[in-house]
Amino acid sequence: MTKADLIDKIAANANLTKAAAERVLNAFLASLESALVKDAKLTITGFGTFLVEERKARQGRNPRTGEKLTIPACKVLKFRPGKMLKDAIN
Repeated sequence: MTKADLIDKIAANANLTKAAAERVLNAFLASLESALVKDAKLTITGFGTFLVEERKARQGRNPRTGEKLTIPACKVLKFRPGKMLKDAIN
């Protein structure tokens, strides 16, 4: 599913125009991003939890040359589905 497909579904389910549905989706995504940057965790009850975790620096290896290198520390986004979403999928 693409963003355009999602906008079509939102418009149909909420009885909105596609332009309004796109504004709603963009506002949600912007709010999600700002919440994760600020708090590093966002829980939507029944749907799931988005969280940002710190990944430590570690040693890696270039598969072509076998040369060892250091992979720098970074932040990664993780998602843990909620019970209602798990039940809907299964």
